[in-house]
Parts: sequence; C-alpha cells; structure tokens
Amino acid sequence: MELPAPLVFLIVFFQGQNSDQLVPMIFLGIWIIHYSNRGFINPLLMRVHKGSKASFNISVVIFGWIATAAHGFFSADFIANHAKHLTPEWLTDPRFIVGIIIYAIGFMLNVHSDAVVRNLRSKVPNPNEPRYKVPYGGGYRFVSSPSYLGEMLSWLGFAIFTWSLAGVFILLVTMANLVPRALATHRWYQKQFEDYPQNRKALVPYLI
Repeated sequence: MELPAPLVFLIVFFQGQNSDQLVPMIFLGIWIIHYSNRGFINPLLMRVHKGSKASFNISVVIFGWIATAAHGFFSADFIANHAKHLTPEWLTDPRFIVGIIIYAIGFMLNVHSDAVVRNLRSKVPNPNEPRYKVPYGGGYRFVSSPSYLGEMLSWLGFAIFTWSLAGVFILLVTMANLVPRALATHRWYQKQFEDYPQNRKALVPYLI
C-alpha cells in the first residue's frame, strides 16, 4: 500500500522546475528514507508465524493506493513547483527547525516501536510460541500504539517544515486512519491481557 507514495513522488518531483535546488533535494531525501523504512525495510524485517495469512481486505489496499498516490503527487508538486519559500535560507527558519525536530522524534519513535514489537518474537517463531505478547519499553511505557503516534508526529513535522497544505492533507488522512485503529488496538490489548498496564493510554501519553 505504501508503494505509490515514493513512485509518484519521484516521477512528479523530477519533472518539477525546482527539483535541482538544495532544499527540495533535502526533502526528497527525507521522503525516500521515510518510505524506505515504512514500505520496505520494516515489512521485510517482520517476524511472522509460519502459515500466517494476510488479513487486509482488497478495498483497504485500493484505498491505501489512492491515498498514498495522492499524497505523493500533492507533496512532490508543491515542493518541486510551487514552494517559493524553499530557498537555502529556509534551513534556518524557525518553522523548518521546529518541524524537522518534531519529524525526527516521530520517525525515531516509529522505528524503535516497530523494533520492540518485532523482538517479541524469535527470529524463527516456534509454532508453540504465543502469537501475541504485551510489548514493554520505549513508547510502550506510555501508550499502546507508539508507532502510530510516531507516524502522526512525523507528518505533523512534515507539514510544518514544508509549510504546506499538502503536509496538512496527509496529516489529516493519517489521523483519520490511525486514531480509530489506535483506540481499537488499546481495547483489544485490555480485553486479551488481564495484566495489561492500567496506566497505559491508547495514543497520547497521559491523555487518550
């Protein structure tokens, strides 16, 4: 589902009039790193029980393709064609600095949270091994879905450091997708595990 975002972004970006400029090239690098992790590295590192089958409905996949393709198009078109403010001076602008810090925190939280869940299983899962376990450490000290929180923080940072409506668009789409999933995941954990940490929230530490 993630594949259209990097593909569409690359195609549109390199057709843009500002594609050879410093700041757009930096944003291209951030984009590729983000989607390399999200769409390729993390899925390939997942540890799956033998015989497990995919659970995604085809309609979910199609919606994902449409959303990520639109995300890639709008972002690349804005960065490479319309963002007149993305000059080298932008790298010292408070909006860029604050945005990139928020993005980095979200990205690191995402990567670490994925690693925590992955390491709950052995590299070659035993058929007798419990399929689901309660994760601990890192963001899991505070919330049930720190990877979702990290993803939303990343796109909040992106919206700020690009200062774009394209960034706001993907932030809203991401929230609409992940907030309900985080709440459902939290309820599932509480139902499945009697000793689930009572002070752990669903998505936002100490609040939700």
